[in-house]
Amino acid sequence: MNHRLRTSAAVAALALAATPLVPAAPAQAKHRPCPTLTVSTGWYGDNKARLDRLIADHCADARRKGEKPLAVFDWDNTVIKNDVGDATLYWLLRNDRVRPPRNDDWSTTSRHLTPAAATALRAACPAGGRTLPTATDTRCADEIRSVYTDSATTGGATAFAGFDHRRTEPQYAWLAQLLRGWTTREVESFAAAARAENLAAPQGATQRVGTARVTGWIRHYDQQRDLIHTLRRAGFDVWIVSASPEPVVDVWARGIGIDPAHAIGIRNTTERGRLTSHFKGCGTVRDGGDTMITYIDGKRCWINQEILGVRGPAAERVQPASRRQVLAAGDSDTDVSFLRDATGLRLVLNRNKDELMCRAYENGDGRWLVNPLFIEPKARKTTPYPCATTGYTADDGTARPVRRADGSVIPDQEDRVY
Repeated sequence: MNHRLRTSAAVAALALAATPLVPAAPAQAKHRPCPTLTVSTGWYGDNKARLDRLIADHCADARRKGEKPLAVFDWDNTVIKNDVGDATLYWLLRNDRVRPPRNDDWSTTSRHLTPAAATALRAACPAGGRTLPTATDTRCADEIRSVYTDSATTGGATAFAGFDHRRTEPQYAWLAQLLRGWTTREVESFAAAARAENLAAPQGATQRVGTARVTGWIRHYDQQRDLIHTLRRAGFDVWIVSASPEPVVDVWARGIGIDPAHAIGIRNTTERGRLTSHFKGCGTVRDGGDTMITYIDGKRCWINQEILGVRGPAAERVQPASRRQVLAAGDSDTDVSFLRDATGLRLVLNRNKDELMCRAYENGDGRWLVNPLFIEPKARKTTPYPCATTGYTADDGTARPVRRADGSVIPDQEDRVY
């Protein structure tokens, strides 16, 4: 069994088989008050009150039935401000920790990298050596940063093509693929160093990578840390699901008390104890298929597979309501599928992402909570979200209307929480 698989049924069965009977818990323990959120600032409207009600309802249920309700959080800009994947890549480039590709062939780093991008990277970066000298070679650092952050070469050529836009984001995946050749422990040490720098830097700080100035700071949201801690005290099974490399997510999850066994990120395959440029599979995608990561529908698949224990094609489908997360939190279109799967509340931090905000503001079943970002909230969007025309990105990358489950189109929505 995968060490990350945690289902309440399995845990209960193992406990029953392996543990002798013990006296029942004292009555006062069963009836002690359920915990409530302690941080009040930053919550919009009745969001805090509704979260407290959900916690109370499921806390009482968990104590009565002995089951753990599930809560799932995205990480970047949901639990923290800014992006741990970005922070890690910038650290790698500033510290000469990116390895050159095999035989100087950049196309081996991603099946979706375009020939134009592979040519640009080969021209910019020296061949050979254990690592690339990106701390001093600004041309190489700029090309790698541009491909990763802009999905384009420094010359403006498209960097990635031929992918399912509902299952993967090659830019995010490429960071994990650039970790090829390092051990998990080494990558964790890189992530820990980047974490320390970004948490210590003053808010708003920048850093130089190649010739560019890029974001150089990260902060935890006190409100989300409080929510996660309160959920855990109430008996919830709390997970992190992120589109950053899994060793990076593990380091950051530990920082708020989440065991790495409850954190899912992009998961590389390994050879002789070292990461490869290929990924573990999910659903119908085999190991090494490299076409599905923890991104939009891929997040649903990985939650179903690693948390709920669903294998094969069924992992790509919506599971029965009784098995799904009761609470989900996210900030982007990349989170929309697992947010829609939540049966209790769906907490959205407003970053003006079209599909997510169309669904959250339409709020067809009354379960969506919209909150401004806790740090540097966005100003009100002056034009409506284009729900009825281009708010949805299809698997082929085309823009289409956002539709309800019955196929009807969601009308354009005004920005109301900012």
